[in-house]
Formats: sequence, C-alpha cells, structure tokens
Amino acid sequence: TNSEFRIPNSELYLRGDLMEAFEFYAPGTVHYKRLGTDRQFIIEGLRAKFTGYAHDAYRFAAEEQCMDPARWARFADQFRLRTDGTDGGWRGEYWGKAMRGAAFIYSCSRDKALYTILRDSVEDVLSAADETGVIASYPPESDFGGWDIWCRKYVLLGLQYFTEICEDESLKKRCVEAMERQARSLMRAFGPGKRDLTEVTPIWRGLAAASVLEPVVRLYDLTDKKEYLDFASYIVSLGGTSIADVYEIAFEGKTPPCRFPMTKAYELISNFEGLLEYYRATGDEKYKTAVLHFAELAAENEITLIGSAGCTHELFDGGRYRQTDKTCTEVMQETCVTVTWMKLCLQMLCLTGAPRWADRFEQSFYNAYLGSLNTEHRIDKSVLFRHPDTLKAPLPFISYAPLLPDVRGRSVGGLCVMSDNRYYGCCAAIGGAGIGMLHKAAVTYCEDGVAVNLFISGSVELPLQNGVNLRLETETGYPVGDTVKIRVFPEKEAAFSLRVRIPEWSENVSLTLNGENVPAAAGGYAEARRIWKKGDTVTLTLDLRAKVIRPEKWETLFTVSQYDWKHHYMVPRALIAPEDIADYAALRRGPLVLGRDARLGEAPRAPVDILTDEAGFAVAEPADAPYPHMIALRVKQKDGGYFTVTDYAATGKTMDEESLCGCWWPTKNRG
Repeated sequence: TNSEFRIPNSELYLRGDLMEAFEFYAPGTVHYKRLGTDRQFIIEGLRAKFTGYAHDAYRFAAEEQCMDPARWARFADQFRLRTDGTDGGWRGEYWGKAMRGAAFIYSCSRDKALYTILRDSVEDVLSAADETGVIASYPPESDFGGWDIWCRKYVLLGLQYFTEICEDESLKKRCVEAMERQARSLMRAFGPGKRDLTEVTPIWRGLAAASVLEPVVRLYDLTDKKEYLDFASYIVSLGGTSIADVYEIAFEGKTPPCRFPMTKAYELISNFEGLLEYYRATGDEKYKTAVLHFAELAAENEITLIGSAGCTHELFDGGRYRQTDKTCTEVMQETCVTVTWMKLCLQMLCLTGAPRWADRFEQSFYNAYLGSLNTEHRIDKSVLFRHPDTLKAPLPFISYAPLLPDVRGRSVGGLCVMSDNRYYGCCAAIGGAGIGMLHKAAVTYCEDGVAVNLFISGSVELPLQNGVNLRLETETGYPVGDTVKIRVFPEKEAAFSLRVRIPEWSENVSLTLNGENVPAAAGGYAEARRIWKKGDTVTLTLDLRAKVIRPEKWETLFTVSQYDWKHHYMVPRALIAPEDIADYAALRRGPLVLGRDARLGEAPRAPVDILTDEAGFAVAEPADAPYPHMIALRVKQKDGGYFTVTDYAATGKTMDEESLCGCWWPTKNRG
C-alpha cells in the first residue's frame, strides 16, 4: 500500500527543483550546472565495494598503471624535456590521460597509498611549468605545432579530474590557478582577430586541437569566469575543423560519422563531448541536438558487436556494416576509441536518462574494454620488430582487437619512445579511465532517488537527496548468472524512487519486490516509488540464452576513410561489399559476445553451422577452457558436432598465433 511500481518513460518525466534537492552539488563544480540540463547525475560521494570481475579489473588497472611512482615521474618529465617538438610526438598526453583514469579509480577505491602517489605526481607536474607558467611538452619555438594543443588539453583534464578527489584545498587552488595559466596562454594566441586554432596544425585539419573545448568549458564551470566561456564560444564557432563545421553537420542529423570531412573516431568523439559541456554551460538547445544526433548516428552506423569502432585503422568507416569485411586488414577497434565512446555513453546516459546508453556502455565494457586488459603481461610483437633497442616492458592495455579471427594487438597505439629509452602508448594511457567509469555508471542519482544501471556484485553507499544514507547490496553472478538480487538498506525508513534498468536484449524478464511480481519490460526502467525499509529486496531475472547474430547486408558504402598524409585531406571512397559479407555468424549471450581462441584446440577460422532451438537460440552446454574466462560453452552444430567458445574478452591474450581469436566466423551454408 505504500509503493507504486511502474515503467517510466525516462526521457519525458518532469523534474522538480533539482537545485534545492541536490544541495550537495555546490556551485563551482562541473556537476552544478548539469542540474539544469541532465536527467541522471554521477554520484561523487558514492562508496563502492565491488567483488568478482569488477574488483579484479579495478585492482589490475591500479596495480599495473597507477601505483608506479617512476612511471608518473617519467610522464611529468616530458614537460621538462619537451622532446615532443623534435618529432611531432604526443608524449605530453600520457600524464593527463593516466591521471584522469587514476582519479576515477581512486574515487572508487579510496586507497590512501594511491592518493599519495597521485598528489606527489601533481606536485611534480606543477613544478614543471616554465617561467610563463605553461606546462607543455613542446618547446616555445614549436608552440601549438603538431600535437601540442592536444597534449595541453590533457594537462588541463588531468588537473581538473584530480581536483575532484583532492583533499587539500590549498593544492586544489594551485591546480585551478595552473589551469587558468594554461588556458590564458591559448587565449593570448587564439581568438577573434588572432590565429585560427583549427589552422595551427594540418593534422586532422584541427580536429585534435579543437577538442580542447571540453576542459575550457569545465574550467568555466570551476571558476565561473566568463572569459573562459567566451573562449569556448570562439572554439565552437570554428566548427571543429578548418575545412568544415562538423557541429553543423551533426545538427542537421543526416550524415553518419563515416561521411564527415574528418573521420578520426577518437578525436571526433572528444569534440562532441566538449560540445555537450558547452550546451550544459549555455543551455543552447542547438548544441544538445547536435550531440544527440552525433551519438545516435555513431551508435547506429559505427559501433561494432564488441562495442568499439573503426574497421579501417582508427577511423569511422561504417564499422557496423564492415565487421565481416575481410578486406579490412589494418589494425582496428582501437582502445582509445572504446574508452572515449564509453565516456560519451555515460555522458548521454546522464543527459537523457535513456537506459539504452547504459546498454551501450555495458556492451563496450564487457567486450572491447575487458578484452584490452593485458592480463598475460605480454609484450606486443610490433615493439620487438620496430623498436628493438628500447627497454622492453609489457603495457597494461592492448591497443587493438580483431573481429574476424586474427591476432589481438598487432601494434601499440600511439607509441612514443621517451628519453630514458622506455616507451608508452596512447591506449595504455587511457585504459585506466575505462574501469574507472564503472562505478560512476553503475548507480546514479535520478530526479527523486537512484537508478541502478549496471549489475555488479558488491555494495554501494550514498547519501540520498533527503539526507538519508543508503546502502545497496547486490548479489549476482551476472553477466554469467541470470539473477540479480538488490537488497536495500536505508539508515531509516525513507521515501525515494529506485529505478532498475531492464536491458533491451532480454526477451524474457522477471522482476519481484519482496517476492511479489511487478511489471518490467525490456529496454526501459522499472521504477519503484515507495517508503523503503531495511532489507527490502528487488530480484531481477534476465534472459541469457545465446543468440545467433548475423551481419548487416550491404552492397555499396560511401565513406571518407582514407587519409592523404601529404596534403592532410580525407579522401572519399565508394566501398563494394565482398560477395561473402553476410556469410558469417556470431554469438551473444546477454551482454557478452562469445569468441573462439586457438588455445581451445580448434581452428578459429573453421566454418560453423550453429544448431538453434525452436525460438532461434543456439543449443549450447557448459564447457571448460584452458585460460581464465567468465564463461565457456560447447555450441552444437547441425551435423552433431560442437565448437567451443568463451567470452570474447578472455580470448587472444597471448597476442600471437597461439591465441588467434575472433567473434565472427564463416558459416558452412553460403548464399
């Protein structure tokens, strides 16, 4: 009698005065202005204690990337040595990328040893500023050339995200002052009547440089100084590139990203995340529309089965359609693209409140992202051949992933050798942010309560809007097990809303509240508005049958996916589908894509002819695998034989022919 369980339309519900309800989001934070624009909100006060795969992934990223003071010192030294100017490098991005991810990880773990390392590294970087206060990896004579502005962007972002966890108000103030010096150095050089920021370097026609928009807007949010918003407006007026306004193209909503004039996936996504922050700061609905169009068009046309993009190297190229195009022989599915797409999905979840963005975040996390963890501590073979004299050490994250059976890795993305003869890469630097977003996406604030977006075993604690502290305990074997049990423990009886995401892939759903059936439908939220008591329990049972996936059929695909390095232009192409483009199959079980691996003793390129039941799901049974995995299945074929699969993320980890892997396989029945 004290509850109402319903299925809300999360994109249309009316909000109250959130500025008052979320009084703990104070002015001077990036979250405050979002109360006027967004539908869900990251809980900065969240305390998460995860178990199982999530705990292992957090620990892996922390230990392999964040806990080495020597590595942090090496990253900071790039701002003293300024060697990027000698070869047009991007070593200056490593520190900021890694700091952002480490700050995310610390916001979950609250590991004091980690905090000390991060604080010391921030002090190190602040001390690396030159006499003008600039922190840059290019020397003054090379100012703004090559990847200089891109690297400065990551200095800003690294400092900004550290301030969110900083426990020392004096240090936080010095970080903000340093950010202001970085921004003003750009503002002295660029703006109306000055140099054009998108024309300062021909690389990707200004796309990378223009992505500095994001930290510039965030700096405005932190300081409320209009000069930074004015500079952001100037950047937006440039349109993202020197040859076309990609924001206007997205606003029109007719052009998929693979036909933009510049299709570098990572940098495009970064630009639109900056445009989203600009919308939040200004309230201009035009820019919200542009971001929504871009994100939906990318999801519909570019994102592959594993939740990444780019079958032609690191470019948007109609990847949804080209997943089984065997003419794609370059590296593909870059980890930088994966993590940046996950970040945009989290932003879109907050902006719209639409659960499909949690579905998409989860798709990327369980497949492309977890597959990038270098849990075997292997050294990529390309380093041995191309940089034989460097000091060899495994990087924590793998840069590229195959779709058709091939070798995982194949190259180190964004590799630069540093002065001490050690190397690092862009994908290795960004990797920590992937797992670091998990707790931020798992549980969020909504209008009058919380939304459970991801199902992770363990517990979270948070303050509700009404001041009551809440603990949620989740007992689940998901994504392998089909049952999610959420126990609710408010410190005292309290009225609030609890939303539970129902994934759109789950054809059958069962939901109970304290043992009583309640309505639920795939592709939405089930919401309970009630007075909650200690021990109230919501139990969700999902449909985890293995579904056979077939590729999209196409004949001709127009893309802008060839780069002319001499003239720095993207060249349009008309791609013709190979005759066998549709003659492949894949398997997905819930959010998990299933993959084959040569270590299973079978040929990953061998054709399959999957037997399905009356409902069209694969006939499969539990199996064993000789390497760490979430799930292993024997899949029955129509001739009575079997082939073995595991979760795709577990495959290919030796990065050589020993673990040849893939998630799309040729079918026996052609045609």
